[in-house]
Amino acid sequence: MAATPTARTATTVTPGAELLVDAFGRVRECVHEAVDGLAPDELEVRLDDGANSIGWLVWHLTRIQDDHIADAAGTEQVWTADGWRGRFGLPFPPGATGYGHTAREVARLGGVTAELLSGYHDAVHARTVAYVAALTDADLARIVDTAWNPPVTLGVRLVSVVSDDLQHAGQAAFVRGWLERP
Repeated sequence: MAATPTARTATTVTPGAELLVDAFGRVRECVHEAVDGLAPDELEVRLDDGANSIGWLVWHLTRIQDDHIADAAGTEQVWTADGWRGRFGLPFPPGATGYGHTAREVARLGGVTAELLSGYHDAVHARTVAYVAALTDADLARIVDTAWNPPVTLGVRLVSVVSDDLQHAGQAAFVRGWLERP
């Protein structure tokens, strides 16, 4: 079911929406700090065979954000709508987000550039900001998932995405720090 934010003037942003825009902006900053300037082989480094690489972490956090925002907005994901799946050329099904990937599947994400990762993230970020900036407090209270008790509101889902994204971006930053140690 498509969820169109409540109509308002283009210049009015509610405090809740403003906080979400800021939070997703912080995710974007962390993503760029984690990948900018790294070569594809650096993005593939895993601290051990069971660990995630910087490239996989950033791809995954962006895929989850894309998936959840598209679901909330009732739109097609940027991944497929804007051709990012084809640009990445990954051996995963179209709907794959990395959730539940095994260590072997994580290792299959290779040959990806920092520019590709940040470009996809920036496209998802733009879609995210356009969506959340138009939300009202009433929109944030809308139930989006009844599989939980209590049911999950849109506001809680969006905060969950921010939290997950920042955790994965922090993991990517940790691996980058390890790579750059003398």
